[in-house]
Amino acid sequence: MAAGQNGDSASYERLLRAVVPFVRAVVSRHHRGDRIDDAVQDVLLTVHRVRHTYDPARPFDNWLATIAHRRSIDLLRRRARIAANETNDELAYETFADPMANSDLERNARTEGLSAAIAALPESQREAIDLLKVREMTLIEAARTSGKSIAALKVNVHRAIKTLRARMKGD
Repeated sequence: MAAGQNGDSASYERLLRAVVPFVRAVVSRHHRGDRIDDAVQDVLLTVHRVRHTYDPARPFDNWLATIAHRRSIDLLRRRARIAANETNDELAYETFADPMANSDLERNARTEGLSAAIAALPESQREAIDLLKVREMTLIEAARTSGKSIAALKVNVHRAIKTLRARMKGD
């Protein structure tokens, strides 16, 4: 590893090939089947990414085992997070709705209530929303157009959005 840190790519490649069985043994404590290969690959990528942190005065096996163990645990945590939010049903067919389906109806339903809520805002907030959100002007452009400072526009947009959220939740 020290030779690899000094730029000897042949030694570094031999090292990575030689440590695969060791890494496989460490990650196999937590993973089974094809997940072992994924974990080994992740450990090798991590070793490559953090190779500069290895201190040649310390044992390489301990350094590598620590990385392999921690990456293995990280993969288990990631898998648990994904499993908590997703279900796997191999019998289910995947269908994808047309992104444009019902978009006109939904857009009209949303904008009717939103238009009324925007119309009820104070003039300064309504103007800030119109310039910055509806017309999508930059802050500088909106400041030039309205004659107001950038800070005033930011405050008015913030207050308008806060008011609109409260009104839309109430509907």
